[in-house]
Amino acid sequence: MLVLTRKLGEQIRIGNDIIVTVLEVSGNKVRVGIDAPDNISIVRGELIRNTVSDELSVEDKPIAIRMTVTHHHN
Repeated sequence: MLVLTRKLGEQIRIGNDIIVTVLEVSGNKVRVGIDAPDNISIVRGELIRNTVSDELSVEDKPIAIRMTVTHHHN
């Protein structure tokens, strides 16, 4: 696991197509924005764990996400 320290407004690039930006830091919560192509699925980790235990696909569960997701349209 790569561990990075970022400040408000700073970014992390993953490959050529994914950018993660720190949008807000409030107490022990961090709000991030993820800019990724349409073909990249972005799901919170706890939803994956819950999905496996409930034997439901991610699409079958309602999602309340506190993150900004923007997809590239190439």
